[in-house]
Amino acid sequence: MKRSFWPAISLLALAACSEPATPADEAAAPDAEATEDGAAMEEDAGGDMSGDQSAELILPLPEETSTEITAEDLAVRISTLADDAYEGRGPGSEAGENSALWIAREMERIGLEPGGEDGGWFQTVAMVEQSIDENASSITFNGTGSGEAMPMTLKEDAVLWTKHQDQTDLDFTDSDLVFVGYGVVAPEYDWNDYEGLDVEGKTVVMLVNDPGFARESEDLFKGRAMTYYGRWTYKFEEAARQGATGAIIIHETEPASYPWEVVRNSWSGAQADLVRDNGGADRTTFESWITVDVARKLFEEAGLDYEELKSAAKEPGFEAVDMGDLTVSGNIVQSIDTMDSRNVVGVLPGTERPDEYMLYTAHWDHLGKKSEERAGEPGQDFYQDDIFNGAVDNATGSAALLEIAERMAAEEHPRSGLFLSVTLEESGLLGSAYYADNPTVPLNQVVAGINMDGMLPVGRTKEMVVVGYGASELEDILKAKLEEQDRVVEPDPRPEAGSFYRSDHISFAKKGVPMLYADGGLDKRDGGEAAGRAAADTYTAQRYHKPMDEYSEDWDLSGMVEDVTALYEVGLEIINSDEWPTWYEGNEFEAAREASLAEKTDGE
Repeated sequence: MKRSFWPAISLLALAACSEPATPADEAAAPDAEATEDGAAMEEDAGGDMSGDQSAELILPLPEETSTEITAEDLAVRISTLADDAYEGRGPGSEAGENSALWIAREMERIGLEPGGEDGGWFQTVAMVEQSIDENASSITFNGTGSGEAMPMTLKEDAVLWTKHQDQTDLDFTDSDLVFVGYGVVAPEYDWNDYEGLDVEGKTVVMLVNDPGFARESEDLFKGRAMTYYGRWTYKFEEAARQGATGAIIIHETEPASYPWEVVRNSWSGAQADLVRDNGGADRTTFESWITVDVARKLFEEAGLDYEELKSAAKEPGFEAVDMGDLTVSGNIVQSIDTMDSRNVVGVLPGTERPDEYMLYTAHWDHLGKKSEERAGEPGQDFYQDDIFNGAVDNATGSAALLEIAERMAAEEHPRSGLFLSVTLEESGLLGSAYYADNPTVPLNQVVAGINMDGMLPVGRTKEMVVVGYGASELEDILKAKLEEQDRVVEPDPRPEAGSFYRSDHISFAKKGVPMLYADGGLDKRDGGEAAGRAAADTYTAQRYHKPMDEYSEDWDLSGMVEDVTALYEVGLEIINSDEWPTWYEGNEFEAAREASLAEKTDGE
């Protein structure tokens, strides 16, 4: 439902949107012209809706849009993609996959050519959807000092899931607990929390983020700025490499950069993953988060001081601590469904060097519809809503992608434009990871890329914020374009959130492609920095990964127009030139780029 519950200021606190998984009036009748004039689409797994030219859209395409970047066009595209009709754009669902179909048809309408598999608009991404039966699954801690078992209430005390894709029933019994600090093995920082430790058959308990955040010292890791070692994805992967039976992360809001509600919502309901060749046999039997209150109680029951050990864990030379007689037992009952989602790929062919590409990315997916989920306070208009609309996250970025594509398609350019709308971002950047491993265009032919995720309807700001500041020469181009808007570039004010590792650009950066991820700033022209920060805090606390992330006609899109225009102009300079911007010297992705370009040279 279209509701104006959200004032004209709301700001994503530069947390980026990906934490895992998994407005609208009554849906308009499908547009007959829109469903008949498109090119043939490949077979679809979300309801077989794109296998022929007659596939129908749930919502119609815009009747008319401008080749300029405008607030009106952004509003039309955002409100459509955030509509209840798409049921939160869950990958693999019929309604969710229809939103990808809408994006493909919109790409066609504005003048792009299909760049997917077999001459079509899509790249199929095979996925597994696992749904935990919360009533039949459990996790319980035993061997407490009080002699009483500590059963966890799922979602309240803990979340629980597994990466094993070939078993519907899994058990774990009396697995010993070991506190491994941050659970990090980082040779370049001379850090190994698993030094001399054998955790086979055991369950590791670890802190979120990394030691640099805790010490706030620039001489340890990257200080307050989170490294990849601070990400939950890394911690679970490392626990598996170490041979652990289970892995538990202790949630705390400040080092995680999001409240428990985000964990609860993100890991409840169906969880998506790419199909794994080994069925997930190389992962731990279970993965879990627990609240900090549960952790404090556990440590107390083990005769340990949580705060004392947390402090010790940030110091070099920390040694893991056996948690005495504490064990964990439980079971997971799950349903497993194999299905397909898809990336949408559009191309604007270049006139002189069509085999060189300027890349724009944005994810189309969100968390979908979660039955019986409620958010807000009784009496609020959104209280009964169970659709996670994802208006900011990421109908905004998807709309920006289409705006830039339409603007670029109005003119010819020497190089090609590659416009990639990816799936499964919310499940751990899976759609972009799949594309990066299986590109329809060789990545050493991609000159540079720009990612758009969670763009912010806050009105005009004095700056744009670069997440992962100090990475590449793309920042220099952005600085020049912002000067024309009387604006400046600012570094991410919250590098401890690890946002650079939490959106789809990282999938391409790992392959060496220079990527820019920038968003509107906090220093509002009509309220200053205090207003921007207050809005950011409000969004994170009340709407991020919650049903209340809905489109409002009260949004002020003037700042988004400026942001999208700046990102368009960065890409325009690259698509019209013969320059190859690169990573700054010493960047962690510089070597990957050099190796990739060397392969290109060798092949010529």
